[in-house]
Amino acid sequence: MANRHQLLAAFDSLLQPGRFKDFGPNGLQVEGKGDVARIVSGVTASLALIEAAVAARADAIFVHHGLFWRGQDGRVTGWMKQRLAPLLAHDISLFAYHLPLDAHPELGNNAQLAVQLGLRPSGRFGEQDLGFLGERSDGSFADAPALASHLQRVLGRSVVQVGRPAAPIRKIAWCTGGAQGYFEDAIAAGADAFITGEISEPQAHYARECNVAFFACGHHATERYGAPAVAAQVAAHFGIEHEFIDIDNPA
Repeated sequence: MANRHQLLAAFDSLLQPGRFKDFGPNGLQVEGKGDVARIVSGVTASLALIEAAVAARADAIFVHHGLFWRGQDGRVTGWMKQRLAPLLAHDISLFAYHLPLDAHPELGNNAQLAVQLGLRPSGRFGEQDLGFLGERSDGSFADAPALASHLQRVLGRSVVQVGRPAAPIRKIAWCTGGAQGYFEDAIAAGADAFITGEISEPQAHYARECNVAFFACGHHATERYGAPAVAAQVAAHFGIEHEFIDIDNPA
């Protein structure tokens, strides 16, 4: 058994949210019961995840995408009321960490995606050092289609590939989620390929013109790994139960 304050202190100590300029509050977003025996982790604090956590008899939820973001409407109506109501009714705490969870060097989204893909990190790039640089642990990829096939096999979904159709891929940059804006920094860092979740219109042109492959692999698909890694480690430290619940999202 752990208490809510101990969990918050442990998450803050591990993820160091004070180091980041973020888009919303990191840490405890909804206060629930004091004692926690079971924690559920997930990617996003959606209604589906909250209802699944209630069914799993969770005392706390740990996510990457919380409920509150800078500039949003502060009224508790519509989808916000629907999500808050079961949390408050069942006295469940909600912990959310955004950029700090992306950046953690071992348990974060970028580090854990590297584990899944067999990439060896060797450096950082981009604003707040969120982007990772590295290479394949067992050599290079023959070309962009070979890397695309590897990504599809590991992540279990199709990917969008643009640029560098034939040349070998050695130096790889990656940043999970909606990090398409980091592509120019990845190019400047000398990457042959950039892996992220989403693509916007400008990146297709940059990829073709700069001969750097761009891979859009899904926002959710690339960010499934950090939250369970962090929650599992903290849960094990306190001897409490942990369960990762993956609510599928095609985006």
